[in-house]
Amino acid sequence: MTLLLIDGTIEAFQLLFSLDSAVFRVTLRSLSVSGSAVILASLWSIPIATILGLKTFRGRKLLRGSFNAFIGFPTVVLGMILFLVFARNGELGFLDLLYTNEVVIIGQALLITPILVSFITSSIEAIDLDLRDLARTLGSNEFQASISIIKEASDGIILAILAGFNRAFAELGIAMMVGGNIYGLTRVLTTSIALEVNKGEPAFSLALGIVLVAIVYTLNIPISYLRKR
Repeated sequence: MTLLLIDGTIEAFQLLFSLDSAVFRVTLRSLSVSGSAVILASLWSIPIATILGLKTFRGRKLLRGSFNAFIGFPTVVLGMILFLVFARNGELGFLDLLYTNEVVIIGQALLITPILVSFITSSIEAIDLDLRDLARTLGSNEFQASISIIKEASDGIILAILAGFNRAFAELGIAMMVGGNIYGLTRVLTTSIALEVNKGEPAFSLALGIVLVAIVYTLNIPISYLRKR
């Protein structure tokens, strides 16, 4: 087994250094899909987090706790739910999105929403709310004052986005169940690794694994930096 791992690793680096087109196509697709998911999730997560961080209302603690609880939501369960919803006889089957990148993006966006909302809410709560009162005394309305708070929490927002991207980029269940792992269309790094391992192709699976780990590690560098600030 050790010899197989060593041989596979050598072949994997040969594939990487030769700029193998298959490796780079699937890597770019993974980056595109997960990046799109982060953008989509941010559209609703930042406003929700702003409301949770700045407003007091009935049920706020329950809603806040629910987002925290769903941070570790199993991807395979979410993938199953999406499959049932987008299947031909499902509620949204008429959209014909099953086994497309679009439904994978939707699934990953839903998956990382609790991460974005929880992290950003915490960042906003950590800001001195006297800043909002100061903005009001300077003539700012409620919206402008909220924007000032969001700007102050920008490091936390960036941290949340990077953490969300990592979660989406490394997940397997949604991409496999609703993406279908279709060659040239919906195949991403994680589904490719699973497929190549089952085929008994250690070199290609290791090459993809090295790329996956390298990207996740690279993104963790700014995350670690922002946490220390």
